[in-house]
Amino acid sequence: MKKLLLSLCVLLIQVTAWSQIESAPERTEGEGPWSQLIIRGVTLINGNGAPPTGPVDIVVEQNKITEIKTVGYPGVEIKESNRPQLKSGGKELDASGMYLMPGFVDMHGHIGGEAQGTPAEYVFKLWMGHGITTIRDPSAGNGLDWVLEHKNKSAKNEITAPRILAYTAFGQGSKTEISSPEMAKKWVKANAEKGADGIKFFGARPEIMQTALEENKRLGLRSAMHHAQMNVARWNVLNSARAGLTSMEHWYGLPEALFTDRTVQHYKLDYNYNNEQDRFAGAGKLWEQAAPPYSDKWNEVMNELLELDFTIDPTFNIYEANRDLMRTSRAEWHEEYTLPSLWEFYQPSKISHGSHWHYWGTEEETTWRKNYDLWMTFVNEYKNRGGRVTTGSDSGFIFQLYGFAYVRELELLREAGFHPLEIMMSATLNGAEALGMEDKIGTVEVGKLADFVIVEENPLENLKVLYGTGAIKLTEENEVTRVGGVKYTIKDGIIYDAQQLLEDVKQMVKEDKAKSGYEIKQPGRK
Repeated sequence: MKKLLLSLCVLLIQVTAWSQIESAPERTEGEGPWSQLIIRGVTLINGNGAPPTGPVDIVVEQNKITEIKTVGYPGVEIKESNRPQLKSGGKELDASGMYLMPGFVDMHGHIGGEAQGTPAEYVFKLWMGHGITTIRDPSAGNGLDWVLEHKNKSAKNEITAPRILAYTAFGQGSKTEISSPEMAKKWVKANAEKGADGIKFFGARPEIMQTALEENKRLGLRSAMHHAQMNVARWNVLNSARAGLTSMEHWYGLPEALFTDRTVQHYKLDYNYNNEQDRFAGAGKLWEQAAPPYSDKWNEVMNELLELDFTIDPTFNIYEANRDLMRTSRAEWHEEYTLPSLWEFYQPSKISHGSHWHYWGTEEETTWRKNYDLWMTFVNEYKNRGGRVTTGSDSGFIFQLYGFAYVRELELLREAGFHPLEIMMSATLNGAEALGMEDKIGTVEVGKLADFVIVEENPLENLKVLYGTGAIKLTEENEVTRVGGVKYTIKDGIIYDAQQLLEDVKQMVKEDKAKSGYEIKQPGRK
């Protein structure tokens, strides 16, 4: 019966959009804010591409950074007379020898869903436990009103959650399908009046897309788009960027803009979009159909996107199981941090989105590895030529878990060719710029908000120290240990014990397993 109920949960998600989940509980975590907070002795890794520097003391007053002071030299005792003075009622945080970065921005953060059994508290704590202090919710899957309610509560720090930007799915809430430019314009205006921060598009007829994007930009809102295959033959990334789209998600629509000898993807003749093994297996062959790297067409498309100041949010991690299903499905954090209902949702299914493991094999994985090589080449070169590349995770699907998947995205940017400092820019300042928030977050500068990530190990040397499970390290005594994991996540000047947030998540999972009697097992095994 328990297994049947879990299966029914999985079936329901594809019948309708995500159902609204219960509200996050009132905040009981975190210390502060204080009239003054001084973080002492950190090495600063800023989001602007600057090399690390330290030790520095960072002073925060009323949630604004008021001073960043170099207080000494590595390996030399700090003179107390050189340090900013603590005021009455202030708080000192001794972070000597630790590393501090701006709060991370997740540009693709779905806030769980009832059908997947991922409550808001679970998702928020996984994000905050990994230093993510700002997220963009693309499509407002729990309903715009729900997302705006939690955005407001987060802004007031009434809940333990990142700051939230709500991007409504195009057409969401409309009683009828948007079938004309006039209807599109009216819906876009209404969406802005409701308080949305932007729109997430999937595709529509060209004249509808053109009107909607232009009106959205005129109103001062931003936009994101997954160029779904159902409309991409007539409207690819170049069409969107020219009409005013802020950023593309994933990579659909980009290879199509690079076609030279065809107008549509080479679909096999018995292809069915609703068969997700067809869909994802076919998608793995898309880049090989596009113009090759550094060809005239390839450069032409890239240069136009650069001129339009277009943002690419690649979400490499969400497709990684396509090239290595075994590795992704057996990631070490699943056992302690993945809820049973979410694990069940990931399993092979003809219904659940992204659970397309009908008979996934060596041929599909090999194709996808080649796909990644071409995709990463474009993204890395786009960055090299001055293009904006951001960091997004799209967790809750395809074995990718909130927070953990974000760190994996950082690792995949490294694989693509990004220097670790360029990765930090993608995770912080680039995201802030894409959201129009670079005056508030994204770098550690005087006048900006007090959003920080503090870790005891150097993440530039090993990004794995950002995982909640840390990184394996051998001591001089030949003892295997774990190091890392975010030490503190600071949002709006409030200090959160990141490890305690993750312990809370582990307890949620433990209690849920005890209640359901569920154990994580490999699919098809008894």
